[in-house]
Amino acid sequence: MIHHLQVNRYIDREKSWLAFNARVLQEAADETVPLLDRLRFLGIFSNNFDEFFRVRYAAIRRLSLEGITSEELPANNSAHKLLSEITEIVIEQQSESLRILSVIEREMERENIFMLNETQLNQEQEHFIKDFFIQKVSPELVTIILNDLEEFPLLRDTAGYLAVKLIVRERYKGPDGIEVKQEVRYGVIEMPRTISRFVQLPSQPDKHCIIMLDDVIRFNLHNIFNIFKYESISAHMIKITRDAQLDLDSDQSKSLMEKIWTGVKDRRIGEAVRFVYDQAIDEDTLKYFLTNMHIDSSDSIIPGGRYHNRRDYMGFPNLGRQDLLYQHNVPLPVTGLSLEGSILQKIRKKDYLLHAPYQSFAYVIKFLREAALDPKVMTIKITLYRLAKNSQIISSLINAAKNGKKVTVQIELQARFDEASNITYAEQMQTEGINLIFGVKGLKVHSKICSVERLENGRIKRYGFISTGNFNESTAKIYTDVTLFTAHQEILKEANKIFDFFDVNYRVHRYKHLIVSPHYTRSRFYKLIDREILHAIAGKEAYIKLRMNSLTDFRMIDKLYEASREGVKIQLVIRGMCCLIPGVEGMSENIEAISIVDNYLEHSRIYIFANAGDPDIYISSADFMTRNLDSRVEVSCPIYDADVKQELLDIFELGWRGNVKARYQSENLENKYRKQPKAKPFRAQVETYNYYRNKLEVIYEQL
Repeated sequence: MIHHLQVNRYIDREKSWLAFNARVLQEAADETVPLLDRLRFLGIFSNNFDEFFRVRYAAIRRLSLEGITSEELPANNSAHKLLSEITEIVIEQQSESLRILSVIEREMERENIFMLNETQLNQEQEHFIKDFFIQKVSPELVTIILNDLEEFPLLRDTAGYLAVKLIVRERYKGPDGIEVKQEVRYGVIEMPRTISRFVQLPSQPDKHCIIMLDDVIRFNLHNIFNIFKYESISAHMIKITRDAQLDLDSDQSKSLMEKIWTGVKDRRIGEAVRFVYDQAIDEDTLKYFLTNMHIDSSDSIIPGGRYHNRRDYMGFPNLGRQDLLYQHNVPLPVTGLSLEGSILQKIRKKDYLLHAPYQSFAYVIKFLREAALDPKVMTIKITLYRLAKNSQIISSLINAAKNGKKVTVQIELQARFDEASNITYAEQMQTEGINLIFGVKGLKVHSKICSVERLENGRIKRYGFISTGNFNESTAKIYTDVTLFTAHQEILKEANKIFDFFDVNYRVHRYKHLIVSPHYTRSRFYKLIDREILHAIAGKEAYIKLRMNSLTDFRMIDKLYEASREGVKIQLVIRGMCCLIPGVEGMSENIEAISIVDNYLEHSRIYIFANAGDPDIYISSADFMTRNLDSRVEVSCPIYDADVKQELLDIFELGWRGNVKARYQSENLENKYRKQPKAKPFRAQVETYNYYRNKLEVIYEQL
């Protein structure tokens, strides 16, 4: 337990996020993680940083430049000071990531996997690289000589570039005879995104040699610049990250889709917020680029290694080495729910819970496919936020429309970094006659709901599902989310009210079952916490168990502190940002908080309140963040089915027992692993899969 003379009440949100990304980096460093998956975690770490700088760092930079403060910043910390502190932490983490990569590469060599650069090739490999460059790479290259341009070109956000320096010597006849003129020329080569970053070289049997695309280009620099009579040439990686805030046009004559499309295109000219460079670059070359790109001290300037955009390691080839990857667990069926029979008829009798990726996401597709074909189904309504590249969800909805169903889709056009994809899908659905709703002005729609109306014996019967995650079959393979399939008529009637709100958003509906942002989530959860406080004071069973991605809202944190002071036991499983400080005497001594970072991305939101021994349980699309509580359309759904309630209690307990991939959330952000000397090692994600497999085995034995 922590005891402070002067207690800090909150952890800084951005530093907490950086601590989360440090946990991802811990996975890359963990020798118990399969070797090629360690590379994948390095890629995730790098990709996370890209988004952090494009969104959060950019937002704080705007505050700093405008000289204003934000309620999201803890007291005594200005935006300008925070930017400096972030840069310092990032430089340290980048350095650590390079050290880890070096260790991984040495271990790969022990497995006969070699990362070669352009100076380490044998003759056969050199011939291969020359031909590969001419046939594959050269046609894709964009190369720009900079010196003679009137305006410095706009470098693309998060793209990798080779900054090239040529020293050119020209002989000419002068008044004193033959004289030599020396000139420095600069250029950039944009790394093509259409070619794999990792090129497999001709190798001996049982030996794999890989060269980075960067080094393929370096090897062929003379092929690119042979028209210049250069004396020396060098090429070093640089990368720029731009502010990704979507600034929408105020032109009333434009549709929302047009405004967002324009905003997405304008991102390419967003302000620079981070510049990463190879530490080995010549000082004059670095100065040339910083000056011409107008990079200054308000931007984060990060010295890095020879290679940037390490997010590409997420796609490192497996080389047929399954022994160097996590074992792939086949998604299990949902107990009692078949993919062969009618899913609607099953749901009519009782609720079912789908827990992806432990169980198959195919049930969601099956539900929509069946609804599309069922002659008695009249309408389908669904909210969509992020979708797979080739979405089976979209094809199912189009299939329903072709079968004469009235299909209504609320698609969030402002889902960050998915705007262009969602606009394309929206246009496709409009063409097929699907009724589209683009949400509510000023509110992102982040809820995950679907409602189907079926005509049975002259009356409307509703079926549907409500989830904690996106209806996305790609992310469902790696994100842990729970989805409730239900025919609870009152819940689904209230889900329909949400679609009414999208259409007529000046009318605020009342809900008995669902908890809906922006109008009710904060107040309803306050009441649930207050009830636990009263039960604790009365000596009744009182606890709160919360599993979520992020806890950053200061007022909600204060409410949990209040509950802790009154004796309510609080357990928090929070994967990412946690601004609450647990274990502080007189403030939060009854609060424990952990984070689980493992093979799957923890994404479920499960909220449990003791209610004096008769627990109230909710699944939700909302984290306890200010935006989710106050400025988005979110849905938290109560669980009434006894079997599903028990399953969610079990799921939470499995996570809470974790002591292998669990770290303590703490004020000092040190990411200490949760060690329980008297307990056996318990890896929550593995045990969760075993839990579902064991349930199936029991059913089979009973049969």
